[in-house]
Amino acid sequence: MFGTTLEWTNRVLNFSGARACIWLLALQYVVYLRNYLASPALGGQCPLFALTGQTQDISHLTHFYFNQPVYYRIDDNSRSFPSSGTELKGHWVGFGEHVGDLMTWKILTEDDDIIYRSSVRPASSGFDMNRRLESVEGETGPSSLPVFVRSRHLDSCSDQSEFVMPTINFEDLIGRTFLLPPNPKGERHRARVTKPLIETSSDEPNLIQDLKFILDVGDGISKDIVTYNELLEYIQKEEERTLDPEQLFRYTRIIGHQGPLNQDDPHYKGSNYNVLVEWDTGETTYEPLSIIAKDDPVTCAVYAKENNLLDEKGWRRFKRFVKTHKRLIRNVKRNKIKHSRHNIKYMFGYQIPRDYEEAMELDRKNGNTKWKEAIDLELKQIDDYQTFKDIGKAELDQKGQVKNAPEGYKKIRVHLVFAVKHDGRHKARLVADGHLTRNNTEGAYSGVVSLRSLRIVMFLSELNTLKLWGADIGNAYLEAFTEEKIFIVAGPEFGDRKGHILIISKALYGLRTSGARWHDRLFDVMRDMGFTPSKNDPDIWMRPSKDGKVYEYIAVYVDDLAIAGIDPAEICQTLRDKFKFRLKGDGPLEYHLGCGYWRDPDGTLVADPKKYIEKMMEWYESEFGERPRKMKTPLEPGDHPEIDDSPECDEKDQSRYLTMIGQLQWLVALGRFDVFCATMTMSKFRPAPKEGHISRLKRMYGYVLETRTAAIRFHTAEPNYDDIEVPQHDWMRTVYGNVKETIPQDIPEPRGKPVVTTSYVDANLYHDVVTGKAVTAVLHLLNQTPVDWYSKKQGTVETATFGSEFSAARTATDQIVDLRNTLRYLGVPIKGRSYLFGDNKSVVTNATIPTSVLSKRHHALSYHRVREAVASGFLLFHWIDGKKNPADILSKHWTFVSVYPMLKSLLLWRGETKDIKDIPAVGDKDKAN
Repeated sequence: MFGTTLEWTNRVLNFSGARACIWLLALQYVVYLRNYLASPALGGQCPLFALTGQTQDISHLTHFYFNQPVYYRIDDNSRSFPSSGTELKGHWVGFGEHVGDLMTWKILTEDDDIIYRSSVRPASSGFDMNRRLESVEGETGPSSLPVFVRSRHLDSCSDQSEFVMPTINFEDLIGRTFLLPPNPKGERHRARVTKPLIETSSDEPNLIQDLKFILDVGDGISKDIVTYNELLEYIQKEEERTLDPEQLFRYTRIIGHQGPLNQDDPHYKGSNYNVLVEWDTGETTYEPLSIIAKDDPVTCAVYAKENNLLDEKGWRRFKRFVKTHKRLIRNVKRNKIKHSRHNIKYMFGYQIPRDYEEAMELDRKNGNTKWKEAIDLELKQIDDYQTFKDIGKAELDQKGQVKNAPEGYKKIRVHLVFAVKHDGRHKARLVADGHLTRNNTEGAYSGVVSLRSLRIVMFLSELNTLKLWGADIGNAYLEAFTEEKIFIVAGPEFGDRKGHILIISKALYGLRTSGARWHDRLFDVMRDMGFTPSKNDPDIWMRPSKDGKVYEYIAVYVDDLAIAGIDPAEICQTLRDKFKFRLKGDGPLEYHLGCGYWRDPDGTLVADPKKYIEKMMEWYESEFGERPRKMKTPLEPGDHPEIDDSPECDEKDQSRYLTMIGQLQWLVALGRFDVFCATMTMSKFRPAPKEGHISRLKRMYGYVLETRTAAIRFHTAEPNYDDIEVPQHDWMRTVYGNVKETIPQDIPEPRGKPVVTTSYVDANLYHDVVTGKAVTAVLHLLNQTPVDWYSKKQGTVETATFGSEFSAARTATDQIVDLRNTLRYLGVPIKGRSYLFGDNKSVVTNATIPTSVLSKRHHALSYHRVREAVASGFLLFHWIDGKKNPADILSKHWTFVSVYPMLKSLLLWRGETKDIKDIPAVGDKDKAN
């Protein structure tokens, strides 16, 4: 049974004549059926046989077909008078998989309810027909007209007896564009849907099979007619190609021209010449020379020189670009970056306008007002915030300067940015040209909460049984007033206000200081609600709960809020009612900053970047034509990419390399620290990657795909370290004396449950064989939850493991001090000392025994930093077996077998970390010592 499940579901809906709104029942039917049928992927075995090893009974699969009209038995009331019958009519829609015996069926009643019955028979039209349930001769039921629905995910069912293939509304198809297959000359043209064409071939008009569409191919070069189904296939391929919403169509060269042309010529487009442009998709179109020359004069100059056109009228203007060969080459290189910003852009098959005039032109071509409606909606929302103050008509002098400009105000411009969402919605955003204003010396940006602080807030929410909500403040910048004195002269998009002077009073998107003004506005709101910013991270706001037992927190990432509180709904309502914020998506946190949040069956909160990983894989497939091959490790154990001698990547692969590194770095920030070391290693080669380097990134993508279920779980139970013996040493007679931990004096009063911090440290000597530098790796946990991780090459070259491990221990100590102070500034009680585990016994001994002496003077800073922390009593440095040190995941390129027990506990296991017997975090004395 070939094809995807969704394709077969569409076929079932098609051939059965089922209503579009029961697509989910059809999907369940197909999934059930495919579990009983042979699968090529399983070598011809059916999935259930592969799972259980038992031959399956398929006799029940052949009794009915999907959506078959049936009679099902009801309670026998034939003794009553008059009898209402013993059967009712419905449709067979599947199997009673978990109800009754094998011959129990799923029935869709005429009231659209799902019931299960064993006594079912086909609704026959012959002798066995139930005449009380069917229309007799001469009777007619309600007429059924075809309906083109927007989506097969319908909210309700209409009573349509005629089959309607669930698809896009045909009117929404007008204006869609897509690439046609190459013609015999190898050229590809873009086609635009202009209007539907109904060819009535039956007694009932307007059926789907009769519907065709007229296409405008290559900007009027020719016309074509395609069927409805052919059109849907083209559009589906176009959407699969448009996985990146920011993709541009860039032209690669000019391959021909038309002209000279006059206004009476059918090919005239406003210029005496048209040039035949080849786009990077393979499409070729004729574009006006005046438009291409304005955007990319260098490419035009190259074409003119190659075709001896520089002395022709209309082409002479390009002579200045080719005065010398060196100058031409320099201009070509410079223009590769510049010209792409004005190229034609498509999103999901729709051409994206570059300005208001082009948007109106596209509406005229498409015969609709979608872009106009999007612009009007954006301007209405902006006006709702009273963003502009209209002071009347602008008076212009001969030079175009505004004569009645408000004193002290600077004129700038605004422009519209357009986009199309995946569901076809057209969007517009008004943005100010903030680069025209002066630089602000007092700060112009709004800070964001660090992801480490965000994880700590979520951990504290789980620890203190707070509710965790998310919310998005709509049009956040427009909630604040701008301090810049600027105005615009309204363009045609402003309708009746065209030509008026509009003073910008709100922090419009694009202004240099809009971020800072929004931050100031939110600061005032948070203060008014009783929240104060944490001194360690000012984008975490906190206040004592009403009972005073815990703190409530709000973590702010520009306009995204993560709220941990006793009653987050009350906080959101206050933001709405008192401060008039327009919140969107407020409720229990489900998705935030690229990470999904859900709970295990035992109620444990899980931070899962699976959606982000899926976007990574979609991008990979769009770039390389296939999904990555699954791998068990990010890189080969002991791999040294710094000595790779393969050829350098071409320009396209260099761009891919930068994107892949950026995606992996954000994935690490979201919690996948198992790829941190590999990502850190490969980031070094961003300036000039080689083919071998991008092959390694492909392997890393394969590993991420293989382990896509890995996630951070917020386990709040304290680890048990009672079996670890605390050394009793007298440090009074050392250089450290009676040293104590330095505790800030301005920390808030501790509230809530206490926290135990645990850290693991490791170093990998000679990680980079070219520079000789080692890698420091540190993993920090609060109770049993990983909250921070670190993997970085050391700044100096060490000649022995002892030096690199001591340097790593110093880094870990500094980070532990910072973590403890972060918790204190969040009002968190810290339970006793912090635990640091390392696998180098010489370093642990040298750092924890007062009589140990410094053997190499260049280790003095690391030596004294760690020993002073141990002497102060807030740090317990303990030795563990290197095979059981989870910091190894961050320090080297490992084998799957060597780290799986630790990975399983930290990222893959659903139970408590303490239940895993193979890692030292449980405080097992035999493993910790």
